[in-house]
Amino acid sequence: MKKIIISKLFLYRYRFIIGNVLLGVAFIALMFLLPAIAQKGLSTAEMNSAVNSYYLGSDAVLNGDLVDLPYRLLQKLSIMIFGLTAYTIKLPSIIVGLIFGLLLILLLNRWFKSNVSLLASTLIVLSTPFLFLAGSGTPLIMVAFWPTLLLWLGSKIQGEKRPKPGYCFAFALALLLSIFTPYMLYFAIFCVIFVLVQPHLRFVVKSLPKLPFAVISLIVVAGLTSLIINIINHPDTIMQLLFAKNFEIGHFFQNILAGLSPLFSWKTSLEGVFLSPLISLPTFALALIGLFSTTKGFFASRNSIASLLIVFGLIITGFKSEMIIFLILPLSILVAHGLKYMLEKWYGLFPTNPYARISALLPLTILFSIMIIPSLLQYIYGYRYNPNVADDFSDTLTVIRENLTNQNLFVEEKDYRFYKILEASSEIKVFDSNTEWTGEVAILKNIEEKHEKYQLSRIITSPKVDNSDIIYLYVEKGE
Repeated sequence: MKKIIISKLFLYRYRFIIGNVLLGVAFIALMFLLPAIAQKGLSTAEMNSAVNSYYLGSDAVLNGDLVDLPYRLLQKLSIMIFGLTAYTIKLPSIIVGLIFGLLLILLLNRWFKSNVSLLASTLIVLSTPFLFLAGSGTPLIMVAFWPTLLLWLGSKIQGEKRPKPGYCFAFALALLLSIFTPYMLYFAIFCVIFVLVQPHLRFVVKSLPKLPFAVISLIVVAGLTSLIINIINHPDTIMQLLFAKNFEIGHFFQNILAGLSPLFSWKTSLEGVFLSPLISLPTFALALIGLFSTTKGFFASRNSIASLLIVFGLIITGFKSEMIIFLILPLSILVAHGLKYMLEKWYGLFPTNPYARISALLPLTILFSIMIIPSLLQYIYGYRYNPNVADDFSDTLTVIRENLTNQNLFVEEKDYRFYKILEASSEIKVFDSNTEWTGEVAILKNIEEKHEKYQLSRIITSPKVDNSDIIYLYVEKGE
């Protein structure tokens, strides 16, 4: 009987390729199903983001309206093509999240062995904070997306003796576009300082071919020049890019503490934005192992960058507590370091014993199951049923789309610009609450009832337990 050699089996030889393909397919499917399985409705931040994006003018650059410009253009395009729905508001984040996740997988695969990168990528892209970012229709995801893109492009430049000009051009363009996102100017400065301080990266920059280096310099100088001109004409732009609205220096450390609280508590404290704990205990422990394992070779660029990114993340969290979500990037790198350390220690105990190596599959499977499955369940059910966060998402837009056809919809003045967008993709006419009633009237709750000539015909509710009365339908008396 012919002896079976495991290393020659198809599944064994291509196990990492198959694993990455399966992860990619599952991840892509999950991304486009996010609105169906996650939080029901829209937060106030998502509604404001939709308004800011839809009413973005063609002269936005000339008027200094630069903050989050790339994301807002994508969101405006999504709403204009598909109409105003919860899905179209979230679609830009889903697309960016899809690219973000794939970049993270590619980055870890470039820095670590295939087994480590596959396991670490699975943990991160299926975690609650990552899925929340990808399913939230706000530019918040861009804070983590741009650094990940720049790190991956930087790794493609650093790892080659003669870097391809295309990667150099893409790096410069990404760096230019990133500065339109708040706090990314700090990251650009951070990148420059890191290159100057890190000996290996200084050598890489010096060894760059003249043409790519000239292209990068030209793009960066042109971008900074245009930004400076806009800042001179519109001084408030620089404040929005460098600091949060109404930021006070005395609140810096308070913001850091508020941002860190979802990492260590079970009660959400950031105005219902994040579920607590933000990172599961096993994942956090794995990241700590990774942090300690990098101290030995700290000055290697791959080791030191995770620690420096944590410092950067804490700094921008001081400006706005929501920016703690940036830590998803350095945590993913530290998780990969932790996995690398654990596997190396286990294999080091049994360097030539194949049975001991195979026996590690069972505890690894159990460990990853208790890290991934609860995180997915927390995301799916937590944002729906956890009272700390569920009440911050309104399903009013969905109820309107499902129940109204051509009625006159009256809304509060503060919500008027948002619901006015409905007119472009439906027969619903939207008016503010001060307008005289005409025709069949649908009003949102909290509007003062003016029914001298009208009578209530129907109340439309949502599936929520509290405050479920969403729309009041009125018709003229005698009809």
